[in-house]
Amino acid sequence: MKRRTFMMSAAGAAAGLALAPRMSFAAKGQIDWYTSSDTNILDFWTNIVKPAFEAANPGLKLNLVDAGDGAGIIAIGERAIAAKQTNADPQADYFESADALLPAGAIKAGVYTNIKAAGLSNYSKVNPLAIESEYSLPYRGSQVLLAYDTTKLKPADAPKTWDALVTWIKANPGQFVYNRPDKGGSGGNFVRRAIHQANGLDPKAFKVDNYTQEFGDEALGKAWKLLADIAPHLYDKGAYSSGNTQSLQLLSQGVVTMIPVWSDQVLQAIEQGVLPAETGLVQLQDLALCGGFTRSVVIENGANHEASLKLADFMLSEEMQSAILTELGGFPGVSWDHVSADLRKKFADIIPQSIPTFPGGKWEAAINDGWYRHVAPNVDRKS
Repeated sequence: MKRRTFMMSAAGAAAGLALAPRMSFAAKGQIDWYTSSDTNILDFWTNIVKPAFEAANPGLKLNLVDAGDGAGIIAIGERAIAAKQTNADPQADYFESADALLPAGAIKAGVYTNIKAAGLSNYSKVNPLAIESEYSLPYRGSQVLLAYDTTKLKPADAPKTWDALVTWIKANPGQFVYNRPDKGGSGGNFVRRAIHQANGLDPKAFKVDNYTQEFGDEALGKAWKLLADIAPHLYDKGAYSSGNTQSLQLLSQGVVTMIPVWSDQVLQAIEQGVLPAETGLVQLQDLALCGGFTRSVVIENGANHEASLKLADFMLSEEMQSAILTELGGFPGVSWDHVSADLRKKFADIIPQSIPTFPGGKWEAAINDGWYRHVAPNVDRKS
């Protein structure tokens, strides 16, 4: 799945078809690894993970392949199921990013490895908040934070609760902006945080299969009132940025003082000098803004299964989890207790006490439509 993209494209399906079964057998000691993530993730594995893993495991090699998007990974999973039935080589060992429930029937067919039961020495370090299935390994995450200009707002005064944030926005008109919820996840998850605030701070109240028109109107309606209340105090008296990148630009140009941002994007922006090193980062502590984890899957019937388990274990090591923070700008998949003390200190203000999520499906459409109608009726959705 491409970063923060939830639709499977025809291009991804084509990529999967291009990876149809071949007659040759996988090379011994060569882990056939596939990803559906963005190019920055492939670069991270190429430049950081691959040389480190191969140096630590003489005789093992990583063959890194871009599968396109989610549809490409699913197609390879289907190939693995077919190979299992005929005792053939699936020519796949490791999915960097995958949903263990897809393709349907993969777990029942014995194609995906039970990671919890696989005996990884580092599995106990995995953040319990990140575990979704025993058949997948959450090794990196990303979460929406608040980024701010410390020359205008002292870190000691940065808001750490929703109520404190609203108070700050109203006391500093024009200095906060978020992007339209259908144009990027940072603004979209800011809106979802308002929904959580208006509904008892209970993310579990929202499930992918419990949307109804009545429940949606009631739950979302309360959030629209919160967001409409702060709208006149936003940048340009109620303007919204066109996406994650434009929000970062407005902050970097000093136009605004604070924005919601994706953790990986902002950490990379600081590292690359797009934002100054003194840019402040903070997470709400009453309930964090939404985030999520990327989960890997090991193919049970892959030709290099044992080597793949070594790779899974390696990705939970302190070396790799630290690199996810410092080189990739992501969040660790392990509990923060297993991150070095120096990094815990450096990122103290953004360590989440919770990692809430929000379902898609009918909820996503209702949120986007309702926001335009009730919060920003003057904004042209097509612009």
